[in-house]
Amino acid sequence: MVKSSTVQVRMPEDLKHEVNEILDTIGMTPSEAVLIYYKQIALNHGLPFEVKIPNAETAEAIREAREGKGITRYSSVDDMFKDLNS
Repeated sequence: MVKSSTVQVRMPEDLKHEVNEILDTIGMTPSEAVLIYYKQIALNHGLPFEVKIPNAETAEAIREAREGKGITRYSSVDDMFKDLNS
């Protein structure tokens, strides 16, 4: 049997609840998600994604998107493609 170890993480409670709801929706436990993350770090010999500070233009675009500015919503994929092709 493989020995297991415990990892304790401190994080904001609201983040924990938000992520736990997402994980629950996809049928994954927090432990499974952390295990996948650790496995990806081992496979990549580092973080499995690039960590960068966005430039001013990208930071502004992120802020606007989070505020819902300049975002068009569609009721279906077909409606989106109709708008894109017009």
